Amino acid sequence: MANYGCQLMAEEMTRVLMRRPGISLLEADPTLWHYNHFFDAEKAIREYDEFATLITQTGAEIVWIEDEGDGLSDAMFTRDASLITKAGAVPLKMGKALRSAEPQVHKAAYEQAGIPILGELTGEAMIEGGDTIWLNENTLIVGLGFRSNQEGVRQLNALLNLHDITVISFDMPYWTGEEACLHLMSVISPLTEKSTSFIHH
Repeated sequence: MANYGCQLMAEEMTRVLMRRPGISLLEADPTLWHYNHFFDAEKAIREYDEFATLITQTGAEIVWIEDEGDGLSDAMFTRDASLITKAGAVPLKMGKALRSAEPQVHKAAYEQAGIPILGELTGEAMIEGGDTIWLNENTLIVGLGFRSNQEGVRQLNALLNLHDITVISFDMPYWTGEEACLHLMSVISPLTEKSTSFIHH
């Protein structure tokens, strides 16, 4: 049986999908994309290259999505646009309208890499990867808020229950509103399967 992905948060990576930032980030309108005064596209690109080097040094293979000027400035955050499981991938459905095209970019990359697509979210469903965490190999938790909703959870369960995965959800806090929402992974970071780190205020 093929094993296309990991269903734990702290396992060693062997293959990872990444989007190299480039022209879309360099040409991004900081106001449109809600980047603050610290935004420096050239520095971000340099640091991303260094990050990719660290990943390759672990022995992991990077499956690259190149930035060919599609205007998707946030697409370097590849975790948000799709979900990978042992059985295959699910392109998600972005709550941020500016990122709505990213899941189809991921779908094309998975298909080119020979990774099955388990299904897609439709209609009013929304799930962003930053709101998902593998609690264990058979349980995915989703933080509900401005970017992920209950219909998305319902559809994910319909797709993933067939592969012995249960999706559970809970409501997330938010900061100043829809444009400055917190993702689940903004407040909790798994360190191992049994330990986590929380942000305290």
